[in-house]
Amino acid sequence: MRLFACECGSRIFFENSSCLACKRELGFIPAALEMAAFPAGAAISTKHGQYRKCQNYAHQGVCNWLVPAESASPLCQACELNRVIPNLSEPHNRALWGDVEKAKRRLVYSLYCLRLPVVPKSVDAENGLAFDIKAEVGDERVLTGHSDGLITLALREAEAAEREAIREQLKERYRTLLGHFRHEVGHYYWDRLLKDGPDLPEFRRLFGDETADYSAALKRHYATTQPPNEDFISNYAAAHPWEDFAETFAHYLHMTDTLETAGQFGFTNQPRAGYPSYQEDLATLLEEWMKLSVALNSLNRSMGAPDAYPFAISPRVAEKLGFIHRLLGQRLQAAA
Repeated sequence: MRLFACECGSRIFFENSSCLACKRELGFIPAALEMAAFPAGAAISTKHGQYRKCQNYAHQGVCNWLVPAESASPLCQACELNRVIPNLSEPHNRALWGDVEKAKRRLVYSLYCLRLPVVPKSVDAENGLAFDIKAEVGDERVLTGHSDGLITLALREAEAAEREAIREQLKERYRTLLGHFRHEVGHYYWDRLLKDGPDLPEFRRLFGDETADYSAALKRHYATTQPPNEDFISNYAAAHPWEDFAETFAHYLHMTDTLETAGQFGFTNQPRAGYPSYQEDLATLLEEWMKLSVALNSLNRSMGAPDAYPFAISPRVAEKLGFIHRLLGQRLQAAA
């Protein structure tokens, strides 16, 4: 994540809605990938045009994005993706929803940086993207997942204790809200970028045949204890080629987003201004990531915390990451 500066010169961050130094209000402009500062209560005039606050800006800690003044939608480009949100008359739901939206906005930022299509289902019902953020009511059980561009996230995943209990139960190394979003959107972009496309044969060579029975594959996965396999970034990735792609896609976003943040603070040998370009060599990215992730894990251990990145990237996984790097690089090249 980039660092930003207020008009007063103070450092501000992606989640900030006000500057602590000058008290100006702040808002993110997704089309420019920049933060704007403005006096409280004033019309929002920026070098990129006229804007107004997202309707959800009124919910403290939920959204700090801006909407073009001429837009017919009261919602920003991130909130517009929501199809279902939890009942906000319950204060606890509102607090959890705020955490979910923070993670989702970071996801959307990454997708814009990679020049990936982000079109709401309200605009394109067949090919668009939407989110159902659902709290469980009564005996209802909400499962996090993806189906035809609709990503469902169980609100209980925003409860740290609940999420850790599920992680332990499933014997996962890592489970976060942002990780969920990155994984599930990987399924969505498999449909958009790979399904019936020219890169499908190469996908099948690396990840396997996705026409294998998906339901049966998941049943086998959950019915047996799978030993670690270095051909996959995680045990769950071994369940089915679709899951392997989604897990690897998520890790590519882990890597590129964290490297951008580290570069902004000068923690990498070659500080980067943003996400990798289509011309950048994957080997360089992986070398930087290996050094950074080892340092992150060591710092966490010094604080008595779990490893920030408890994974090993084998040559086979690196090859799969390279496929995704090239696939997304085609989008960046087309947008250049």
